[in-house]
This record gives sequence, structure tokens and C-alpha cells, in this order.
Amino acid sequence: MFCMSQAKFLDLLNELEYVNGLHGSSRITSREVLAMNLYILSHNESIRSTCERFQHSTEIISRHFSIRLEALEKLSCSVIKPIDAEFSNAKKAAYIGRCGPTTQNVVAVCDFNMCFTFIMAGWEGSAHDSRIFKFATHNRCNNFLMPPPGKYYVVDAGYPMQRGFLKQFPDTKYHIPDFERGSLRGRQETFNKRHSSLRGVIERSFGVRKKRWVILRDMPAYSFKKQIKIVIATMALHNYISRHPTREDPKFNICDAEITYIPEEAYEYRIGQSLVETEENGFSQEARDGEGAEEMIHLREKITDALMD
Repeated sequence: MFCMSQAKFLDLLNELEYVNGLHGSSRITSREVLAMNLYILSHNESIRSTCERFQHSTEIISRHFSIRLEALEKLSCSVIKPIDAEFSNAKKAAYIGRCGPTTQNVVAVCDFNMCFTFIMAGWEGSAHDSRIFKFATHNRCNNFLMPPPGKYYVVDAGYPMQRGFLKQFPDTKYHIPDFERGSLRGRQETFNKRHSSLRGVIERSFGVRKKRWVILRDMPAYSFKKQIKIVIATMALHNYISRHPTREDPKFNICDAEITYIPEEAYEYRIGQSLVETEENGFSQEARDGEGAEEMIHLREKITDALMD
């Protein structure tokens, strides 16, 4: 019912109580408060339906849902970050999508354990990837962790080629389905196929998260500020479940068993594809290169040569 095991639920409850200030009231326990929030997030249940299930008034359910989202948002500060900072293990109305509903851009980084290590939510759906990238990486208040020397993020075409960020060769096949329809042709496609295979972990991470928390696939008409909190809260829960000592989890197990598996939910609402790949929007196909671009281009060539050898 709550998309996590009993052990994870109790440990999460304990952490939210003693670290993030989760508490109940004379009418409702903190355990029930957490259960209600997970019930809404995992099944996209309405406030009225949750009232019926837990036998509390709409005022109590609505108030505690908002308060507990804030507690989960606080939790995100401790769980949405790298475990290893050394990387030893990257004209429409602003918020209205093509189909009418409100949309937002989410900048996320994940590691190869499918845990999110950075999240910035709330940018308008029509914003260009490179513009959001610049804001995320250049503003210290965002706490974006730049790669140490010799390390880099694997990014898609919407981001600039610059020191610490490695993207594919332009103007050639990139997505895995494209390669499945035909054989590799040359060194650039060979590199792009490997690059795409590595970058697929972000699509898998989003897919598992959206598969678990149904509210993300059909967001109710909450205020936009609350929608941002829901995005961050579900990422915090995603990481908490993944990093729990009892890693055993059906949805993660599927991905662990088949490294090429990507949940179909990952492809909803353009997840895993940059804006420049999907819309005729007037932007150039390639984001402008930044400082250290030549260094990364040289590295890309060196990796490609090694793959061909």
C-alpha cells in the first residue's frame, strides 16, 4: 500500500520524527500522518478518498499533507546528494505544456546505483536545457557538486560540452532504439552507443520513481509550489528506499536483474530526452560549448579510439 517494506517504513518514520520534526497531534499519530502521505503519493488518491480511508476530516488530511511534504523536503537535503563526493564510483506560456497541463523542468543527477545526487525542480516547462543547466551549476546556493579533476558527468545534447561534462557526438545516432534497428557505422556511433548505455541510468531512475509514485504521472491540481515539493519529496523517498540496508525492493530488483531494462513510465512527458531533440523551437541543435570544451573533445576522441581498439 505504501510502496515500501515495513522495515523501511518504520525507519523512515523514526528519521522523520527525530531529525525532521515529524509529529502528530491529539487526534492523529505521526505514524498515521506518514501513512497518509505515502498513500496519496503512491496511489494519487484525492484528499476526499484519503479521508474515507483513514477516517479523518478533509481539514486534518489537507493540513497534515502540506506539513509532511515540508518534512520530506527537509529529508531531501540529507539523501539527495552523492555518497562519495570524489566521484570514485551528470512560444508557449512558460508553465503550460503542448497538451494543456502545467509542466515543469527538473534538473537531476544520478549515480550508477540509481540514486539521485542532485535535484533542482520548478523551472518552467518551456525553458531550454542549457539555460537551466547554467543556473544550476553557476549559482552557489544550489550546492551543485562539480566533478573533481579527471571525472565528469555524462550528459545529453541539451547541455554544453565543457570541463567535467561529456556529451555525445552530434549529428549521428544516439538513442538505444536507433542502434537496435541497424548495425553500428563507424567510430562516432560506437562512442554514442556506449554513451547512451551509460546515460540510460537516469531514464531508469526516473522510470522507477514514476512507477512507484503514481501521483507524478497525473499530478492533481495542487498549487505549483506544492507540486515542486511533491517532486522533491518523491526523490527523497526514492533515495531512502534505495539506500536502505534492506535494499531488497521489487522495482529496483527488476532493474538490477536486467541492466538494459527501462520502465515505460520513463518515456512519458519527454523524460530522458532534451528539448532540442523533440520540438521545433528555434534553438540551435547544440548548446554553446564552455570553458574546457577542447579538453573534453580530446577526451572523447581518446575514449573513442580505445573503444575501436
